[in-house]
Amino acid sequence: MNFLKTLAAATLGTILAFVVIIFALFFIFMGIATSFGHKKEPTVANNSVLKINISGSLPARSLNTPIEDFLNPISKKTVSLQTLRNNLQKAAADNKIKGVLLDVHQVNEGWSNLQEAYQAISQFRDSTNKFIYATTNDAGLNEKGYYLASAADSVFVPPLSSFEFDGLYTQISYYKGLFDKLGIKVNIARHGKYKSAVEPFFRKHMSQADRHQLSQLLDETSHTFLQAVSRKSGKSITQLNNLLNQAPHLSASFGYKEGMIDSLMYHSQLDSLIKKRIGLSKNKSYNTISSDDFARVSDKSAGLNRPNAEGTIGVIYADGPIMNGQGNVNPLQGRQIITAPWFRKQLKHVTDNNDIKALVIRLNSPGGSGSASDAIWNMIRQTRKKMPVIVSMGPVDASGGYYMSVAADTIVAEPTTITGSIGVFGTKFDAKQFFNDKLGITFSDVESNKHADWLSPMHHFTPSEQKAFKSEITSFYHTFLARVAQGRGMTTQQVDQIAQGRVWTGRDAKKHHLVDLLGGMDKALHVAAKKAGIKHFRTESFPRKQNFIQQLMHATNDQIHTMLRGTFLGNEHVQKLHQDLSLLKKRGALLLLPWKIKIQ
Repeated sequence: MNFLKTLAAATLGTILAFVVIIFALFFIFMGIATSFGHKKEPTVANNSVLKINISGSLPARSLNTPIEDFLNPISKKTVSLQTLRNNLQKAAADNKIKGVLLDVHQVNEGWSNLQEAYQAISQFRDSTNKFIYATTNDAGLNEKGYYLASAADSVFVPPLSSFEFDGLYTQISYYKGLFDKLGIKVNIARHGKYKSAVEPFFRKHMSQADRHQLSQLLDETSHTFLQAVSRKSGKSITQLNNLLNQAPHLSASFGYKEGMIDSLMYHSQLDSLIKKRIGLSKNKSYNTISSDDFARVSDKSAGLNRPNAEGTIGVIYADGPIMNGQGNVNPLQGRQIITAPWFRKQLKHVTDNNDIKALVIRLNSPGGSGSASDAIWNMIRQTRKKMPVIVSMGPVDASGGYYMSVAADTIVAEPTTITGSIGVFGTKFDAKQFFNDKLGITFSDVESNKHADWLSPMHHFTPSEQKAFKSEITSFYHTFLARVAQGRGMTTQQVDQIAQGRVWTGRDAKKHHLVDLLGGMDKALHVAAKKAGIKHFRTESFPRKQNFIQQLMHATNDQIHTMLRGTFLGNEHVQKLHQDLSLLKKRGALLLLPWKIKIQ
């Protein structure tokens, strides 16, 4: 029997080693191919149209990696706000670019990022004589996609494509019924009546407090959307709401009838229209250049003359939940987290560079670990002694994200940014009944002291332990209030009145002095330049983009395992759940939004 066990173990080990070697050789080959496959700057042909594909996400900065490019060579790369803005500026200056075609599909991005993109498209539309058209494929447009498309000169949709115009909603999942069936209890301590991140564990339905704050967020976002539709269609917001409250429609013909779509036409018809706009005969064709290729065209080649820079502004892009640990990026999938060691490293790059005169932190985070948030808060506070620090809020910058932000000189947010959530909670799962009754697994403990196992998932809190748990959360809440009061020039009593875990829109946050200015990255950069005393500037982004070998060398064994599993098995949702549960397993205060506020 021992011989068979040894043989089986040796065989399995040999197979695993072989798989690892194959993957290692595969990755080395990819690294060599990537290193030698550096592309030259593209040449823009006469009578060209810049084609920008906007589908799925629209992050502040591109997360595409060499590994993704290799594994998905035919997929369209994710366009970032940074690329979109820069490409539109170059397209406006390049005489060979006659216009822009936005190919918009099912968009799934936070509304504040969409606002920045809308403004960039509108600026191109209003400041040049070149056309900017929007179209879609047979899948059609959802509300987010149409919002972006409506900023163009004209919107052209294939006749039978879908057109979603039925209003916005957000949905929260609740797990109390599941936990009741499994025999799992959750010990919860929270401070802030609006701190609803833990409500899914002990409620089956939304609380009135949570419904109230989510309604406020939804109203701001809906108003932003309807303003854009009103500009495009000529209908008042009241008329549009009346349409939304009638029977729903999904057809492009409805959008055309109501003046939201300029024309129903196939792509071949759109090609003919573009030829006519450029001034080409029917037997001639225009050239197209992709957003990815045009991004590699230099400002000089495009004819874009920027003033000589007087200094550099550093930009740190920090995205994802705030967690304890060392890592930051999943190189295969580009998913990020924010950790204190990673953030410290980026700040060192900034402060070690004498050319950098100010720092903008582009922060998009629902929060997470209280201790990690506090560590990063202190880093930002120390950096302020060396240079101005401005926070540019992304779609979400709340709870632990907001905790970090209050250390900055100035906070800039879009009207639809989700922010605030000044509150704290802690959880301790009690799964003893589940293991005993459902699985038949029992446990026996030996403790050195009375409360040694109080945080074990197999232990019921005693009254004194429950009190101690809540005391820790309350103490951290008061620390949170003090940090905000110090950073925003308020008293803790004033902060407490607008805290209680409540989330605010960027517009309402400004009214309550939680943010300073409304705007996007451009506004934050200009504030940073003004505070640094420079008029013309260049930017340097962090973290610096890594090549394949660097990414592979910086990945931990666990990351590689997770990446391979996620890439080849496609279990993105499982990984997301694992990440969320990793946060909840943390011992200590959590500064975190409800699981995920997604307005769609």
